[in-house]
Amino acid sequence: MLTAVMPAEPPLDLSGVESPVEPDGDHALARAAGRGDSRAFEALYRRHSRRVYAVVWRLAGGQAARAEDLVQESFIRAWQALPAFRFESAFSTWLHRLAVNTALMDLRGRAGGEDRETDDAALEYLATSDTAGQRMRDQLDLERAVATLPERARAVLVLHDIEGWKHEEIANELGMAVGSSKAQLHRARNLLRKRLGEDHERD
Repeated sequence: MLTAVMPAEPPLDLSGVESPVEPDGDHALARAAGRGDSRAFEALYRRHSRRVYAVVWRLAGGQAARAEDLVQESFIRAWQALPAFRFESAFSTWLHRLAVNTALMDLRGRAGGEDRETDDAALEYLATSDTAGQRMRDQLDLERAVATLPERARAVLVLHDIEGWKHEEIANELGMAVGSSKAQLHRARNLLRKRLGEDHERD
């Protein structure tokens, strides 16, 4: 059913702008999909898959294959949950939150090995491991810099600075203390400033 080809990279816009599709059109399709209409659900997929891909791509650290899997998982979960959708919010908002939660579940499942990446050396290793070398550094932008962050720091940064979540929400979803969420955000911002500053010095 979900056969659309995902883009190789998401749009570079970090603003998290809502889908331009009108909510009423989404709701009509969502009601039909909730009754089992696969064509209506396919239309919803075509409308919203790029935005879903963009957020899970960031949370996945720019790993296209992993992001594609998360998109598919998100829409499978949406298909299963639509019969219970209460239409108290825009469909795009509901779907977006579901996709973020799907990506965070994946992140929590990988958390055991990620915490070894605890200092600047981890960022430096990730940033220089690409065999493209100088070309990658020349083309480095904010999206690529975010992708080099350790997973939990990246997740907090994306959720707080891009998606607009509060620290209490992030802490609840990631299973950490609010203070830890704030500390991870501070860490992520410092690592980004360092990485981007180093890149500009090379120019």
